[in-house]
Amino acid sequence: MRKHFMRPVRLLGVLLAGLAFVLPWQSAQAQHDIRGITGPTFNLYAYPGNIPLPEGTSLYMWLFGDMTGGATATHPEGSGYAMPQYPGPTLVVNQGETVTINVTNYGIPQPVSVVVTGHEVTSTGGSAGLVAQAAAVGETATYTFTANDPGTYIYHSLNAPNPGLHVEMGLLGVLVVRPADGSRTAYGLDSGTDYAHEYLYLLTEVDPDIHAEMEVGHYTHFTNSNRFAKIWFVNGRVFPDLFQPDFDPAYPNQPYKSLAMAHPGDDILVRNVNAGQDSHPFHYHGENLTFVARDGRILSSDGVVSNLGRSDNTINSAPKQAIDAIWKWTGKELGWDIYGDTPHVCCTDLVDNETGEAVPDGFDDNTYEWVADH
Repeated sequence: MRKHFMRPVRLLGVLLAGLAFVLPWQSAQAQHDIRGITGPTFNLYAYPGNIPLPEGTSLYMWLFGDMTGGATATHPEGSGYAMPQYPGPTLVVNQGETVTINVTNYGIPQPVSVVVTGHEVTSTGGSAGLVAQAAAVGETATYTFTANDPGTYIYHSLNAPNPGLHVEMGLLGVLVVRPADGSRTAYGLDSGTDYAHEYLYLLTEVDPDIHAEMEVGHYTHFTNSNRFAKIWFVNGRVFPDLFQPDFDPAYPNQPYKSLAMAHPGDDILVRNVNAGQDSHPFHYHGENLTFVARDGRILSSDGVVSNLGRSDNTINSAPKQAIDAIWKWTGKELGWDIYGDTPHVCCTDLVDNETGEAVPDGFDDNTYEWVADH
């Protein structure tokens, strides 16, 4: 792949949190909004490449790509391969499936491996790595595991002599395990995790100096103690590129958007994942989110219903942590009318226990707005 990296005089990474647009109310059909590839077998490859930055420069990366399904371009290593991408392809499987990930190394100068958070992975092929078999250039390694629990997980490469280098360079992605009952939920029927739409916010950060060193072959120059991140990504993009649609041709190696779209009243599932090495307090403006799970485990007192999660407008995600949360936009107490069509007719959903008379609840069921804010 042709290299276009220039060492920039100035690099800015702006993390714009709470990327959500509220659309005029209408009944919405529930759907999966996350773009990815479905398993349970995946054929990935690892390849070096460059991704563009908003300042007009580019950044040398090590990337995963999809060898078989959903090809978007012809890759230099073979016809029909999807372009290598940052982050790696989102892998989507069903609970209970035996998952197989085959990884072929087409040019990463260090052996590449795969570890999956929350799962016991068996590896074969390649050569011995730090915690699993790894694929050197020209080799293929295979990783298998059973997706026992629904949820949101991280997969990434981990190998010696510098365990954190592969995540820094971009060899990472998300695994989504859907519940076996086929429900439109994150954790199964009656878990309180129903949603109309779902969105993924994968947070990462990089130190461009390290990437410049790797591009010229200084592989032993990386140390975590000298690392200082200067660019921050959401789904592999940097502000203001966050708003462009999925698979925008302007970003051939950064296919995933970072914009959530919802109607007032929709239940929105947010899969908030920190795959980087720094903490990221990700703030959602307006409505609070209710946490329903952490690291693929439902926050529950009985293991069935999500009832232990707190309500918050910021997810303080630690490195390698995944938080699933649900929010519903109502506009309550925000002090503004999103439609400007006053006056509103208020419904009478409440009943006075003493008189039995209907009492307005202050809520407009037609537009899903709080009347007091108009």
